[in-house]
Amino acid sequence: MAKPDDARGSAARRIGLLGGTFNPVHIGHLRAALEVTEFMGLDELRLVPSARPPHRQAPQVSAEQRLAMVELAVAGEPRLKVDDRELKRDKPSYTVDTLESLRGELAAHDQLFLLLGWDAFCGLPSWHRWQELLDHCHLLVLQRPDADSEAPEALRDLLAARSVSDPLSLQGPGGQISFIWQTPLAVSATQIRQLLAAGKSARFLLPDAVLAYIQAQGLYSAPHA
Repeated sequence: MAKPDDARGSAARRIGLLGGTFNPVHIGHLRAALEVTEFMGLDELRLVPSARPPHRQAPQVSAEQRLAMVELAVAGEPRLKVDDRELKRDKPSYTVDTLESLRGELAAHDQLFLLLGWDAFCGLPSWHRWQELLDHCHLLVLQRPDADSEAPEALRDLLAARSVSDPLSLQGPGGQISFIWQTPLAVSATQIRQLLAAGKSARFLLPDAVLAYIQAQGLYSAPHA
């Protein structure tokens, strides 16, 4: 295990993770990723497309197509990367497995930050081995300024013990929770899919390169009778 002095000799890297089906990836995902990257001073933020999301039905487009869209979306933004390890795994996309895998590639003192929306955070008690997440990373919860819901009881003791008010003061490779107040763009993948299925334009809701790919591949269009 790295000693504290080691971190001074080679600066700890700061890496963020944002997972999702990205079906399709859109400007809401990308702005949130970029804003957190800049605010936290991350070296990079990895978008991690899930292959077989345990909590959702399988997307109607292939994993390879969703991966291609995310790669197109982040092209030209060096701080945003694509991590396809969940697409290579022949089992459901459990976040704890992804964190364990990535942590094994990092130095002991590198900081890993998992980004979660408020709804996802509140659903943590239903996640596979959720109590182990903080063994590998810090949690950054993106919460709307107008959010008035409370965390479920199962998370209150964890928050009392592990929450830190200032996300910039998170110490060590993992183990703590902090909140970033963010007003997300009112864009959803569902909205985009509905527009495209109805033959309407989704321009300016997702990068032009992603929209061009969707059109070239004939994705999300209404099925022919």
